[in-house]
Amino acid sequence: MEIVTIETPTLGDRSYVAIHDGVALVVDPQRDIDRVLDVLAEHGDPTVSHVLETHIHNDYVTGGHALAELTGATYVVNAADEVSFDRHGVSDGDRLTAGDMTVRVLATPGHTFTHLAYVVDVDGQPPALFSGGSLLYGSTGRPDLLGPDHTDALVRHQWDSARRLADELPAETALLPTHGFGSFCAASQAEGTSGTIADEQAINPVLTDDRDAFVADTLAGLGAWPAYYVHMAPTNADGPDRPDLSPLQPADPAELRRRIDAGEWVVDLRSRTAYAPGHVTGTVNIGLDGSFVTYVGWLKPRGAPITLLGTADEVAEAQRELVRIGIERPAAAGIGTVDDWAGGRELADYPIVDFADLAEALDGADRPQVLDVRRTDERVVSHVPGSQHVPIHELPHRLDEVPTDGTTWVHCGAGYRAAIAASLLDATGRDVVLIDDEFDRAVDLGLVTSSDR
Repeated sequence: MEIVTIETPTLGDRSYVAIHDGVALVVDPQRDIDRVLDVLAEHGDPTVSHVLETHIHNDYVTGGHALAELTGATYVVNAADEVSFDRHGVSDGDRLTAGDMTVRVLATPGHTFTHLAYVVDVDGQPPALFSGGSLLYGSTGRPDLLGPDHTDALVRHQWDSARRLADELPAETALLPTHGFGSFCAASQAEGTSGTIADEQAINPVLTDDRDAFVADTLAGLGAWPAYYVHMAPTNADGPDRPDLSPLQPADPAELRRRIDAGEWVVDLRSRTAYAPGHVTGTVNIGLDGSFVTYVGWLKPRGAPITLLGTADEVAEAQRELVRIGIERPAAAGIGTVDDWAGGRELADYPIVDFADLAEALDGADRPQVLDVRRTDERVVSHVPGSQHVPIHELPHRLDEVPTDGTTWVHCGAGYRAAIAASLLDATGRDVVLIDDEFDRAVDLGLVTSSDR
């Protein structure tokens, strides 16, 4: 059996295609199923017998329904999940046959109540465990996405489910999780990119700690999660269709200006170092070189029009990212360069500095206003004394708390979130300075105070 991994690093997820003797299984496919079809073509177009969902996903729109319809595969979803489409409902202990591959269904509640894991066996090889959001590399799926009323029950289920997997499966079983590569679906920072049950028994807190310690540590470590998550499960329960990735309606400079003046989101996809020296006034910078889709989904009001600015390839990439969270068709696109989008208007700009520059400024007579847009869990560890704290995901609703007089120096942990924040403030006419630097540099320079001190 060959297992092909399809990475979606911007969401921190993986999909899988298991192929053996002309038959394929697909596990947790992302919305843009052309990537799966490409893998199948590269492997001689095996027959897709089953498309398997480990759970109704909270962080992305699935491509499972569309892929099953297109290929004629059996679409496998937990029988207990309430969905509006035809599926093959399975429950704990069920077995499926896919050519010479056998699929065992294991109930693994914790990330959701109806979460499943799939164990695939073939020809006496060590089995493969597709664990979804249950057992991850060095972590587990977070238990709080269904709301606070269910979190305590789910975190305890998560401990039981992980222990069941470790107890029932051989130590050499390959672990193949869907989440944990930067996904906000992970309860804590997941470590590693491959492993086995034995590897997790040595390092994973859910398998090394007792239940009470695991529950306490997991609950204490849960932070904010993207706002768009609340829309994903209902969308997935409706059985989403294949997305339309055809080119977008082009927008000329006058159209772009009209959309900006109307308060719409016009997003410049360039890197922060390209954007800051020259950009169209009123645009927002969410670069494709970072967690683009996460922050668009988190910051932009659901359903609000969005227009993309970039090269043709950049716009196509952004469009693909957006359909993964259910943003189907951006309103328009500006293709070309910043001068093309400006249409002769003067460009806006702001400085880029590092923490050494901030240290020098803080030693001066006029201390600058400093805005920290990191998450609260980062802020409590250490922060620049006297800085204002507004987490990036709260900033669009708290802009009036940021002073309009003077210049605001903005930082985060590495520069990406600060760049988004700087562009939001710049769009309101504030004077901003972007601190594009690792926060560890601020620590090294003695700029921070710690809650532990």
